[in-house]
Amino acid sequence: MKIIDTAQRTFEEEFRRIRMRKADSDASVEETVRGILEDVRENGDEALFRYTERFDGVRLSRDTVEVPREEIDRAVRDLDGDVLKILETAAERIERFHRNQILHSWRMEEEDGAVMGQEIVPLGRVGVYAPGGLAPYPSTVLMGAVPARVAGVREIFLATPAKQGGVSPLLLAAAHVAGVTRVFRMGGAQAVAALAYGTESVPAVDKIVGPGNLYVATAKRLVFGDVGIDMIAGPSEIVVVSDGTGDPEVIAADLLSQAEHDEMACALLLTPDRELARKVSAAADRQLGDLSRGAIARKAMERFGRVVVTAGLDEALFLANRFSPEHLELMVRDPEALLPRITSAGAVFLGEHTPEALGDYLAGPNHILPTGGTARFSSPLGVYDFVKRMSVLRFTPAALRRCGEQVVRFAGIEGLDAHGRAVAFRIGSKKS
Repeated sequence: MKIIDTAQRTFEEEFRRIRMRKADSDASVEETVRGILEDVRENGDEALFRYTERFDGVRLSRDTVEVPREEIDRAVRDLDGDVLKILETAAERIERFHRNQILHSWRMEEEDGAVMGQEIVPLGRVGVYAPGGLAPYPSTVLMGAVPARVAGVREIFLATPAKQGGVSPLLLAAAHVAGVTRVFRMGGAQAVAALAYGTESVPAVDKIVGPGNLYVATAKRLVFGDVGIDMIAGPSEIVVVSDGTGDPEVIAADLLSQAEHDEMACALLLTPDRELARKVSAAADRQLGDLSRGAIARKAMERFGRVVVTAGLDEALFLANRFSPEHLELMVRDPEALLPRITSAGAVFLGEHTPEALGDYLAGPNHILPTGGTARFSSPLGVYDFVKRMSVLRFTPAALRRCGEQVVRFAGIEGLDAHGRAVAFRIGSKKS
């Protein structure tokens, strides 16, 4: 693992290259995705099934695109009891955490009877996308569906790529535990299109959440506006800040836990301790040798994995905020004391006994997090992503008279005569 120093002349260029890395959609990908979206929008099931056969090698029909309830029940029944218990424990912890995010409707009343307030209304139907890839990720199903259920969403769909052997029983069991109402065997841009626009077999949803590959991310970006989305998920990333404390082997393992996701993943250690930097670099190189996804992790570490030696802990924290990482670990003596200085991160892990991997599965906070620096202005997926806020107003005659003349004048300032007249008629104003 390469070690760099903030004092080096080339540091700023290297830091910017890593921070700005993106698997952006190129023109050919976007053109392909636009074509798929339009085709599914116009031709529904026929286009959805055609693309599924082309890209996934699976022939679907109206009778097979949705996973029947019996298959889901069988997956739960046949799943190893210990594995099912893990899924249930994770779901319970995720639900308990997210119940703290529930928003409530409220009202405020003024002396002359005017009432203003806000209504919290859950979305009616959402789609959770769970990637297929090399392995099923039941954690993604739990993280997407449980907050939606807590928010009160009536219908929660799961879309996951079709495979010759059917949908992974592990995903089906997770869907059952999470409260998913319907499961569809479809993936890629065609699945995003089906969820966004609806087909004969797949009802349109109000919002699509969950990560996916470049084609899925591009499709989500292009359908936004016709349907809501959570975020455009980019490659995974972790930043560890250490003051020199912490086990080098543990820090290296945490860095590799993100590097093994994909070749675009980023893993950075920021520390003023040169000896720790050397030890972590050596530990990461050793650990790479026995990872099942070692080739992927090695490529990611070569491109976007660095140990950065800083002038001090202040500079390390400054760089962490600049990076605004998806995952930030504070591997320091007193992490709570430094937390107020962190302004941008998807999730912050405090201390040596709080590995990022804990957050991926069982801790409770959501692991669907802003990436690519978007933590500067966005937040983890949560209950608030599955509700709408509606303003509510009710004025009495006295309250309208109190505010009416100013409203009429305000409308005149903006040159909107009908606005003013709508109020003036009610209050008998001569300025209508």
